[in-house]
Amino acid sequence: SLDEMVHVAKEMERRGMNLPLLIGGATTSRIHTAVKISQNYSGAVIHVLDASRSVPVVSNLLNEDQEERKKYIRSFKVEYSQLKKDYEKKKSDKSYISLEKARNNQLKIDWSKARIKRPNKPGVTVLNNYPLSTLRNYIDWTPFFITWELKGKYPSIFDDKAVGEEAKKLFDDANKLLDKVIQEKHLTANGIVGLFPANSVGVDDIEIYTDESRSGVKRVLHTIRQQTQKSKDEPNIALADFIASKESGVEDYIGMFAVTAGLGIEKLVEKFEKEHDDYNSIMIKALADRLAEAFAEHLHELVRKEYWGYASDEKLSNEDLVKERYIGIRPAPGYPAQPDHTEKPIIFSLLDVERSVGIKLTESLAMYPAASVSGLYFSHPEAKYFTVGKIGKDQVLDYHRRKGMSVEEIERWLSPILNY
Repeated sequence: SLDEMVHVAKEMERRGMNLPLLIGGATTSRIHTAVKISQNYSGAVIHVLDASRSVPVVSNLLNEDQEERKKYIRSFKVEYSQLKKDYEKKKSDKSYISLEKARNNQLKIDWSKARIKRPNKPGVTVLNNYPLSTLRNYIDWTPFFITWELKGKYPSIFDDKAVGEEAKKLFDDANKLLDKVIQEKHLTANGIVGLFPANSVGVDDIEIYTDESRSGVKRVLHTIRQQTQKSKDEPNIALADFIASKESGVEDYIGMFAVTAGLGIEKLVEKFEKEHDDYNSIMIKALADRLAEAFAEHLHELVRKEYWGYASDEKLSNEDLVKERYIGIRPAPGYPAQPDHTEKPIIFSLLDVERSVGIKLTESLAMYPAASVSGLYFSHPEAKYFTVGKIGKDQVLDYHRRKGMSVEEIERWLSPILNY
């Protein structure tokens, strides 16, 4: 969504518009607005923390005194210009290394000692119409309260003197609505998982094979490597490091998944909006998001213990799951370890996601329904979540050759992580 905001600003400029552009929402910030958006539009660009604070901003933008209005807009342009300068200075203080050096400093795993587990259930497994009553047990409630701008961890948030009472009321209302949704089957949860033979090739790519003979390549996944200067003995990681290389002779595997809990939500939202019930309209969206994340958590547990079975004796509490104390990771395209959304269609085509579970990709590669999660599974004990950070032009050129996409296209999709 942040990248789309930049695109919208550019389009407004291209069309010669002069309407003020207000930026807001949970993922946005003043710094992102100043650094990425404002430079692309000559009109007024203003970050507003939330809807209630947009009232005085809009009042100032509608001021009939033209000089006062211009002065108000200029104050933001000056502030954002300074923020951008400060950001650029801070960024230039960071040291980056070449892609070649980063690859020479990749994570070294001793694959001769690795205990690779062949999946118990290789291939694709579809889990449609999954019981919501099971998924509710896996809900992490802390982000639910953040949606409502109540800060605190579940369940200790209920003891908070400032927000405890409001949090408890929200929690009770959410569970009452969830009971109704489950009982009357208003939402449908569908999921799919695929476990395939795989090996890393050419350092940063992952080949997915047609079958166990590993003679035919189904698809290739592309990963991005950290290029920031690391301290001694600290590697520059890419996700491909967690998969055994073809040269090692070790037969490795990779998993992928897609889940949704948002099928049927439109009817509910429409009903609430017709009744002017904004509260429950927001509530059902927040609940569907939580159920989708719960499905991702539950499915990962099933994969670790049963379908792949590399951690069959795992015994973790819900708190352990939230704290990611399990073996392996499930990174998603568009997130810090793989910031490229264009890897999503590869997962979707391998699993035939749209036909099998009803999740579509929009032209900006967002998932629809919105309450959906997709990603990859890595099983090696050394696999961990990490942030790629900023990358250099040399990696962009290399990535464009590997993916067969134009440099311009690559730069558009990876614009938030470019160091130039």
